[in-house]
Amino acid sequence: MKNYLFLIATLLLLSCEKDKIGFDPELNYSVYFPSMSDKIIDRNNYHDKLKGFWLGASIANWTGLVTEMDKVGNIGEFQTGEFYTREDWGKPDLPSIWAAAPSDLSQTIDFVLRGKDEVWGSDDDTDIEYMYQHLLYTHKTSVLTPEQIREGWLKHIKPEEENYLWVSNQKAFDLMQEGMLPPATGNALNNEHFEMIDAQLTTEIFGLLAPGMPHLALQMSNLPIRTSADKEAIEIAEFYVRMHALAANINGDSIQSQLIENADSARSFMDDQSYPAAMYDYVKALYKSGQPWEKTRDDIYQRYQVEQADGYDITSQNLYCNGCFAAGINYAASLVSLFYGEGDYKKTIQIGTLCGWDSDNPTATWGGLLGFIYGHEAISNLFEEELSESFNIHRTRQNFPNNGLDNFDRMAEEGLFIIDRLILTELGGGFDGRNGVWYIPEKHFNY
Repeated sequence: MKNYLFLIATLLLLSCEKDKIGFDPELNYSVYFPSMSDKIIDRNNYHDKLKGFWLGASIANWTGLVTEMDKVGNIGEFQTGEFYTREDWGKPDLPSIWAAAPSDLSQTIDFVLRGKDEVWGSDDDTDIEYMYQHLLYTHKTSVLTPEQIREGWLKHIKPEEENYLWVSNQKAFDLMQEGMLPPATGNALNNEHFEMIDAQLTTEIFGLLAPGMPHLALQMSNLPIRTSADKEAIEIAEFYVRMHALAANINGDSIQSQLIENADSARSFMDDQSYPAAMYDYVKALYKSGQPWEKTRDDIYQRYQVEQADGYDITSQNLYCNGCFAAGINYAASLVSLFYGEGDYKKTIQIGTLCGWDSDNPTATWGGLLGFIYGHEAISNLFEEELSESFNIHRTRQNFPNNGLDNFDRMAEEGLFIIDRLILTELGGGFDGRNGVWYIPEKHFNY
């Protein structure tokens, strides 16, 4: 009887539309008999969601770059005047603090899109995540070792400028070239830049690779986060990883209420005495008060950059542009677009683009998250023109297959394969090829 059931199950598995669903040729898809208590996740739909992540992040990243560092306040050597408001959307872009002319991406502050015959370029808000996904798949693992991370960085990142690394990530790379391994590369004792351009923009994808299981996502991202972050910067990066893992549970209407519920859950794991926890509580309270997002953004500037409240002492450190790309101010600004964007993709990216500081960072984060939640098809339908599916990782990185030319469909499929391996070989779950669903034992969600 057992052999008969095995044969039937195998035939069902082999009868799948492989071109539609996709199988990892390096993985044995063994027969699985699900339990009534298993959590079921639609794998076919998850493919569209992962495609949506890459498209949503790319649109938001390049849109946010138009206003990156245009407005950073009036402290120190850079005096950028009043911050942008909603009235500036569609109006001419102004020069950033390091340029004499407006952005060459767009003359106006508007969405930056790539048509079907064009190619999306990688940037520092997408390329390290691309690299981590590639490393997970090629090493056939869910948790990268310190050696695998170092070898990956040294292989895929150019040693000379322009290599699209800055501050903490660049310092971590320098330390790797000297032979140091993570997590020492992100430790404040070795890396004085541990909270500037760090893991908050390079590790969100680990949440998507552990659908609905933030505790597992944090295990997978533990070393990648600590490769270039320490102290409060770790809390901020973990907040984003949790948000992305919990996004797999969002469905139906009331997206905003579910987003806030997930954000509250991610916040609950923070140290109540830390400035990230205080920032979250402060921004959420201002949002609930009903005041406009511009006023909340201005209040954040006053409280954290002028008054240095809640232990956020960046201003007293006399850093370049007053730490305009620090983990803390990026995080606070991202909360403005998260709350006030209210689950609307375009609105969230518009607010993030206009909010100020390192504007491509929060936009890429929430653009990717909302792209995942709504899926590739839904994000594509928000815009009138047919958008590109192509991606060039070699704009910023090196030594990837096909001279760095890739596409969102294959990138999403690789993500599925990583999740396949995780579920089948480590979680004791299974895959139903005919129905295109994963089965995950309930115990992995009881956290």
